[in-house]
Amino acid sequence: MSKTSPAILNERSNQLVILLLAGCLTTMTGSIVLPIFPEMRESLNLDRSWAGLLVSIHTLPSALSTLVLGLLADRIGKLKILIPCLLLYAVVGVSTIFFTTMPWLLTSRALLGVASGGIAAATIGILGNMFAGETRLRILGYATGAMTIAAIIFPLLGGWIGATHWQYAFYPYVAGLPLALVAALSLKEPTSDSTSLAGGQQQLGKILQNPEIIKLYLFIGVTGIIVYSVVVYTPPYLKETIGADPILNGFILAIRLVGAAIASAFGASRVARRFGQKAAVAFGFSLMAMTLVLFPSLTDLALIIPTAILFGVGFGMITPNLYDVLAEIAPAEVRTSVLAVGTGFNSVGQFVSPVILGQILKYAGLPMVFYAAAGLSMLACLISLGQRNRV
Repeated sequence: MSKTSPAILNERSNQLVILLLAGCLTTMTGSIVLPIFPEMRESLNLDRSWAGLLVSIHTLPSALSTLVLGLLADRIGKLKILIPCLLLYAVVGVSTIFFTTMPWLLTSRALLGVASGGIAAATIGILGNMFAGETRLRILGYATGAMTIAAIIFPLLGGWIGATHWQYAFYPYVAGLPLALVAALSLKEPTSDSTSLAGGQQQLGKILQNPEIIKLYLFIGVTGIIVYSVVVYTPPYLKETIGADPILNGFILAIRLVGAAIASAFGASRVARRFGQKAAVAFGFSLMAMTLVLFPSLTDLALIIPTAILFGVGFGMITPNLYDVLAEIAPAEVRTSVLAVGTGFNSVGQFVSPVILGQILKYAGLPMVFYAAAGLSMLACLISLGQRNRV
């Protein structure tokens, strides 16, 4: 495996920080409003089984825009996608505070998803092309770790701000404006060979039909379903069982990601090197399954907190390894597009999670939601172990 020299890493450090900050905004899209979700649902008098769509509605347009804008980024340049999307992110994110009806709220959230998908496609595309080999896996781990750390901060911030009024949790989206300015002044578009790019684009259809890539996409989508089962249904569960307010809900959602941040940045690559990426992914799914089974029986914070952390460790093992395998398979000319499609599958998984699990909630109650997600996670673990290839 090729390695990037320390000198090159040092030269790229400023760009890396900007890209990581941009990537972190995509985690804020949903995470900052999650702690105030029960209050929002009550304020808008939403149907309990469908209310999760308000949290996840941004994920479907995010999936579509990740694919479309990822393809466009390979053609016209990543920065020409990144900067406008950062501006759109700020404008439509903050505008939500002016809307009080469900149609306008959903429209605003959907547009936010479009902007978030463009940011994700551009940032992961640039990161995928900046590094190679073991260095790329480590950088992708850092990126996942940075975004999960951001996802720790944002629920805390949203719960704290939203404790006064749930609409106030939408103000932090304005951060897209200064970041767009910094990106425009500091980032440079990586050079690429136009002949190679054109040839790569012609091969993209074939590449996306590769059974190994399709399998990876399905794993990414399933991970999105499982993770959002916790993201969407933990706040109402905690409110019903222990009377959690937005601040406590924000804390629980945040602490869940401590394990994810540590595992992504430091554990994922080490486990993969020692046992293989297939084993690392399977271990992650099994750990998420175990914690999901335990969660509905817990009412003591002393047990809820470590269980939430362990769930995050499982997630942190899966994500960087799946994306690294995708980046390894994909030709450099279309790597942005291939990774963007993977991000799109994650968003689709997040979108369908409350659609499917909301019906389980309606007819079987909250505990069965977590049990169903646990069963899906265990199934993914067994399938991963049964594969002959890397994952």
